Amino acid sequence: MSISKTEKNTLLVEITGELDHHTATKIRTKIDNAISKDYKNIIFDFSALTFMDSSGIGMIMGRYKKILKYDGKMTIVSPKPQVKRILEISGLMNIVTLETSINKALKRM
Repeated sequence: MSISKTEKNTLLVEITGELDHHTATKIRTKIDNAISKDYKNIIFDFSALTFMDSSGIGMIMGRYKKILKYDGKMTIVSPKPQVKRILEISGLMNIVTLETSINKALKRM
């Protein structure tokens, strides 16, 4: 997992492997330490994410609520079909934007 700060007040969070109860807390802490009024938008790059459980859904929802306080936006990039299905079932697809590339996601910010 890596977090980088980009232009347009945006954090780029690239997650590889699994987003589950073993990894969600660590990722949550790192994102929370980086979110501020100066970095209020989040792009999650899920192109290398292979699995996500309810802990991952909770982590995403919590960060979404946090960035809303700063009028921030959230975009998810390139989820694999099995991860996209979890996002759909959970209802997250109704509140976050989906894009096919990081560049397209940055343009939305």
